[in-house]
Amino acid sequence: MNATTMDTMNTPKASPEQLTAAFYELEPHHHPEGASTMLGFWIYLMSDCLIFAMLFAAYGVLGGNYAAGPSPKDLFELPLVALNTAMLLFSSITYGFAMLAMAKNQKGATIAWLLITAVFGACFLGIELFEFSSLIHEGATPMRSGFLTAFFSLVGTHGLHVTFGLVWLFTLVTQITRKGLIQANKRRLMCLSLFWHFLDVIWIGVFTFVYLMGMLR
Repeated sequence: MNATTMDTMNTPKASPEQLTAAFYELEPHHHPEGASTMLGFWIYLMSDCLIFAMLFAAYGVLGGNYAAGPSPKDLFELPLVALNTAMLLFSSITYGFAMLAMAKNQKGATIAWLLITAVFGACFLGIELFEFSSLIHEGATPMRSGFLTAFFSLVGTHGLHVTFGLVWLFTLVTQITRKGLIQANKRRLMCLSLFWHFLDVIWIGVFTFVYLMGMLR
């Protein structure tokens, strides 16, 4: 028996776990901090896009079904809707200023701009609730026609998102006040920024597709 054969016999056999490790990495991957959070939030925004796409599609189908009831020309007040749109667009601008202050680690300025954003967002919601209240007072309830069902569903869903955004904003203001502009809070501010600007884009679609095009029917 030669030396090569002896070395082969004396070499211990590899266990199944060792063989597996040769082809696969058994240790979990360590992603950069916050990467999974941003990815998950982008996935959430994509799911929200699908929700609003379905609501826009439903309005496109039902928007002309008045059931002998009032039409957009009878109900919508474009000056009021334009003012409401301006409130939301101004809130997007002020949130941008908050992000600039955050980048400079200016805690006080960041909180101030966030609160100004909240004021514009609250004005938007107030005007929208006033519009809904006026429509219902006139008898234009969601049950009146397919048009009104689709209108309240689409616009109301957007309003709920703005409401949740305001709750999130005040929660972040509290966290920044207590803990400052730590990395986790900066990441949360970035997520809310994506959400808030996303709502602005959706509202521009609502303003154009529902209000402007509705007045042209």
